[in-house]
Amino acid sequence: MRFLLKLTAAAVLASALTGQALANDAIKIGVTPGAHEEVMEEVAKVAATKGLDIEIVSFSDYVIPNQALDDGDLDANSFQHKPYLDNQIKDRGYDLSVVGYNILTPMGIYSNKIKSLDDLPEGAEVGIPNDPTNGGRALLVLQSQGLIKVDPAVGLVVSPLDIIENPKNISFVELDAAQLPRSLDDLDASAINTNYALEAGLNPIKDSIAIEGNDSPYANVIVTQTARKDEPWVKTLVEAYHDDAVRKFIDTKYEGSVLPVFKISE
Repeated sequence: MRFLLKLTAAAVLASALTGQALANDAIKIGVTPGAHEEVMEEVAKVAATKGLDIEIVSFSDYVIPNQALDDGDLDANSFQHKPYLDNQIKDRGYDLSVVGYNILTPMGIYSNKIKSLDDLPEGAEVGIPNDPTNGGRALLVLQSQGLIKVDPAVGLVVSPLDIIENPKNISFVELDAAQLPRSLDDLDASAINTNYALEAGLNPIKDSIAIEGNDSPYANVIVTQTARKDEPWVKTLVEAYHDDAVRKFIDTKYEGSVLPVFKISE
């Protein structure tokens, strides 16, 4: 009996130590360079005071972070807007869920050749992201500026094939989103996501010749595997991101070019 009690006690101790080790492991969060990475660095500081250790993993593109999360190589990611996530889930079958909202990074139109979209020449070449949701987002920004009209039946995920009016005969050059800042010397204009614009030293408020409105549906989200969305650390992560200290950092550093849109997943 005494031997059995010792074995039981040892098993309980081993279980407790295992749980403690898991609790002390860093949560791996996937981000993209620029605002998402910079804000997450501030989130990590707040999370540490709540007992959550965050390891930030930065990716140079939009494709890998969801694959890595679905594969279990990440615990969460924070880099994408919900329309992009919805499209990835539809196309790739990922079992991922939104657990909270974080920031809005309005897409801007930039140019090294013109000062206004009114000056865009006939037959201009305009760069847009080559992924369906961000490419569609760029086209919708251009539509809001009166340059083109897209088929309203298509919704948010539109492509150049869905353009029904193009009075200036604009040609659209689809490029990897991270490469668009480098295209400004070659193209007449390009639609650039704010995280890549900031990384390239562009100020969305001062340097863009057009920018997305604050009513944009492209708010960014914090995402986990669906099976893990109710784990205790997820609530702590979202609370840390929504902390007033993080909001103040965003407002101070980005001066309106990145907007906090904090809310829990609906």
